[in-house]
Amino acid sequence: MNLEVLTNADELAARAAEIILAQSRAVVSQRGNFTIALSGGATPKRLYELLSNPARKFYAQLPWSAIQFFWTDERHVGPENSDNNFHMTYEAMLGRVPVPKENVHRIPAEDANAAKVAGEYERILVEFFELSAGSAPRFDLILLGMGNDGHTASLFPGTEVLNERTRLVAAPWVEKLNGYRFTMTLPVLNNAATVVFLVCGEEKSGILKEVLEGPPDQYPAQAIKPATGQLTWLIDRAAASKLKS
Repeated sequence: MNLEVLTNADELAARAAEIILAQSRAVVSQRGNFTIALSGGATPKRLYELLSNPARKFYAQLPWSAIQFFWTDERHVGPENSDNNFHMTYEAMLGRVPVPKENVHRIPAEDANAAKVAGEYERILVEFFELSAGSAPRFDLILLGMGNDGHTASLFPGTEVLNERTRLVAAPWVEKLNGYRFTMTLPVLNNAATVVFLVCGEEKSGILKEVLEGPPDQYPAQAIKPATGQLTWLIDRAAASKLKS
């Protein structure tokens, strides 16, 4: 695991942007495309706005036409809803950059049938990655955040989806939210070549200390352990304020 402490949220977004730029260019030069699974939230939004800013180098240097965009999780609302992760990403980045429409693989969360939504997104993954039965996609890069309760993607504490080992996408009912969420499961998240956590703010300092320095297997974020990939935590000084070192 790599742990990098950045000065503030802007510096963190810039560091994440550098990682995406370097890895996407390297992978595209070797294979022709780059697969990334995006996260929702305020910290990723800052990153997306940076990537799509024409005044910054990322806009011109990213191989936009060769990047395939997916989402780690989604709320059970349609793409026109401001709570929808795809909606946020489109407003902050995808609607401002030269990405072909066929490169954007959103979760069809507008369907009222939650199980059907999860099944459809799993089908999309299977077809795109040409998966055989029992195998998981290998994303080049997965971006994750972490909630104040230690959840990541839509893997919440105490939910049965944490034990899922066969499905690629699930639709867990989250009691405290009184609703369904859609999420990639641990077999997918832990099969990535690179996973990058983005964590900002003093309000995350307590849970970050528990996740990184406390007993294992207490929080969903602790279950992110790429089997043959790299795990990086990018955190700002405020979030790191309670860590031992």
